[in-house]
Amino acid sequence: MKLKGQHVSLRAIEPSDIEVLYKWENDTETWSVSNTQTPYSRFVLEQYIASAHQDIYSVRQLRLIICNEEGRAIGSIDLFDFDPTHLRAGIGILIAEKSDRKKGYAFDALTVLMDYCFSVLNLHQLYCNITIDNEPSVLLFQKHGFQITGMKKQWVRDGDKYKDELLLQKIRG
Repeated sequence: MKLKGQHVSLRAIEPSDIEVLYKWENDTETWSVSNTQTPYSRFVLEQYIASAHQDIYSVRQLRLIICNEEGRAIGSIDLFDFDPTHLRAGIGILIAEKSDRKKGYAFDALTVLMDYCFSVLNLHQLYCNITIDNEPSVLLFQKHGFQITGMKKQWVRDGDKYKDELLLQKIRG
């Protein structure tokens, strides 16, 4: 199965991705949506890349790089909390540069990943957690048939305030 959409392709992480991952993981503007609180060192990221080939059934997660039509890495899409018993996984997505957002890349990447999850991994459901103020992400997942199934009140601390977090689910139909 080729992980290719209309405008993006998804590929495994390569050692040459170290600089772009270092930049993305240490961008404090995205920390609030990725639950990151401390910077990542190149050493830690190199170790992560070295182990990224491990089987999703062993490590319970998978990160793929999103590339545009020219092959430039523009973001990543993750499966986490992969549960082969209950056939479900969480999804996280990042289009790193603001200039690459609102061009349909995230929509296309999510389409490709969902097809992979339902047809290859045979998952029954996918879910994501999104703060209530992240309207573009909520709309992205809703356009793919995800439904809001719950809200965690004051779940995410942002400075001296708290944000509610939505739980969205897509059950294979």
